[in-house]
Amino acid sequence: MLSADRTVDVLRAAGEPSRLRILALLAREELAVLEICKVLDQSQPRVSRHLRLLAEAGLVERFPDGAWVFYRPAAEGEPRTLADRVLADLDGADPVLVRDAERLEAVRAERRTAADQYFARNAATWDEIRSLHVAEDRVEAAIRDAAGPGPFHRLVDLGTGSGRMLTLLGPRATSCLGLDLSQQMLNVARARVEAASLPACDLRHGDIFATRLPDGCADLVVVHQVLHFLGDPTAAVREAGRLAVPGGRLVIVDFAPHALEVLREQHQHRRLGFSAAEMKRWLSSAGLRQTGLEILSPARSDGLTVCVWTAERSPA
Repeated sequence: MLSADRTVDVLRAAGEPSRLRILALLAREELAVLEICKVLDQSQPRVSRHLRLLAEAGLVERFPDGAWVFYRPAAEGEPRTLADRVLADLDGADPVLVRDAERLEAVRAERRTAADQYFARNAATWDEIRSLHVAEDRVEAAIRDAAGPGPFHRLVDLGTGSGRMLTLLGPRATSCLGLDLSQQMLNVARARVEAASLPACDLRHGDIFATRLPDGCADLVVVHQVLHFLGDPTAAVREAGRLAVPGGRLVIVDFAPHALEVLREQHQHRRLGFSAAEMKRWLSSAGLRQTGLEILSPARSDGLTVCVWTAERSPA
């Protein structure tokens, strides 16, 4: 419970008109400072000051990403609960809030355009890499089988990238959360999620090594084609396992060991695949029991073999 003085401090932080508008915006989705400036039509120094006060009050969280800084509502805590109560009582027809919502939609439209351009710029590279993989329909069928029929209370996709796992498995889930360190890829994922009409899907800037999510928050956790980019994939597996509720499931999709150094040289792959033995060891150290491994061989001899590992946390 908040003390009387602490409650006054939180309400004072939220009670200024611009800061209340910011909280209402962030309740919709996480935003960059410059995006908030566009919606509020205020200068960056002024918006940054409001955000600093909200962060000091425990109402929002700050996440740097290169030269940009992003904000979202605090994940938990009494200040967040108090803010949610205040926001719930706001009049959605208030002209200022309606105008903010319209400007936010304009920001989203800019994102969608940028996402389309990003896909176009990278299409040739993606096609080159995909030509080395197993056909996507085979991989996705294996992922659906590994995930199980559902329904899932909560799906968490770590390193969501373009959001393909969310659109693939999201229809089976009551709620979805996709985390990624790249804001550009999150914007791509947002466009995909919107096109797939998945309203209960949240996309956040987040670190696969330190998600800040509570233990046992998901009954399905997915790590799709992420581990080979990481310097410490073992730690990522541990973090993914921590998120699984007792009886929950973890699905990992990545490559079997290969010798295509070009992927390391040109596409930032740090690891050239993972053996069945080391993945089983990592899963065990994360407190999970491996329950399946499907190996999908490519059509071409110099292609990449895709592995789909399934593991479960023992029921409490």
